[in-house]
Amino acid sequence: MVSSPVQPRKIRSLTSDDWVSLVGAVIASFALVDLIYLHILNTSGALGFVVCWFASFMLLFAAVLSFVNPRHVIVDRLVTAALYVAALIVLGALASTVIYTFAQGWRALVHLNFYTHDMSGVSPTAPLNQGGILHAIVGTVIEVGIAIAIAVPVGVATAVYMSEVGGRFARWVRTVVEAMTALPEILAGLFVYVILIVYVGLPKTGFAVSVAMAVTMVPIIARAGEVALRVVPSGLREASSALGATHWSTVRKVVLPSAKAGLATATILAVARGIGETAVALITSGASSFMTINPIKNPMNSLPLFIFTADQTHEPLAIVRAFGAASVLLAMVLVLFILTRWLSRDKGARR
Repeated sequence: MVSSPVQPRKIRSLTSDDWVSLVGAVIASFALVDLIYLHILNTSGALGFVVCWFASFMLLFAAVLSFVNPRHVIVDRLVTAALYVAALIVLGALASTVIYTFAQGWRALVHLNFYTHDMSGVSPTAPLNQGGILHAIVGTVIEVGIAIAIAVPVGVATAVYMSEVGGRFARWVRTVVEAMTALPEILAGLFVYVILIVYVGLPKTGFAVSVAMAVTMVPIIARAGEVALRVVPSGLREASSALGATHWSTVRKVVLPSAKAGLATATILAVARGIGETAVALITSGASSFMTINPIKNPMNSLPLFIFTADQTHEPLAIVRAFGAASVLLAMVLVLFILTRWLSRDKGARR
């Protein structure tokens, strides 16, 4: 009698025994921590309870798995559980922030004037059916647009230099870029304030804010763009060179189009940082309550600056407006992310 070959077990697939062990460990660890943490030790605190619950769950889950599983399966299950918990913590923190922001600002969001009016002549204690954040929305769009026009070409050019040119000087450029990635935004604001406003003599305007944003955005685009360019297979470069293309033609027609999704992601990361910066706007542009379209003449408000100034009033209705503006800012970032990913998608893959 010929025996059938033994099929290897897929450790990533959960059997019914694994599900029972998982659910049992969750329930047993909760009951154990509830008994010891809350009743025997008579302690309190949600964070401590959750930490003890997770530690107890890992120990009980490992003990239950050890009865019928080898060591490598136990390690795989524990690592998988830890990664799922970490992902849930991140998603929970993000979801709670977004939900709380919209919940606090919904009373302002339901008024149409909140999107079509500015705050000129409107006091912080005025009802929500008066005034709006149109001037802050327009100011944010203008400032971010100018910052993108400055930062994207400079950042992409720096990434191309570090990735495609190289050399001894490229290592110094990479070191400076990595150091500037962690540059506090207030230092960028002070740098632009000293150079453009103190020495050059420009007034506090939206253009100064855009330059300060670009200073913080360039290193992010350069560093993430370099990574995206290095991911492009070297075989594409070799094939282009074999067909007689020059080095820069290969970079322009082969490397950059192949890395456009990664470059778009780098741009999104940079814009997500720049669009929410308050310190640079507070230093380089004064807060205004009226509509300003000219970025080089008058102070220009923005959503982060509006949120900060409204919160500083400590007036309940002004704080509601601040949460409403924060909700609009979150929605703008989401729309920008979706639009950028749609524009950078691979159109040929759908054919």
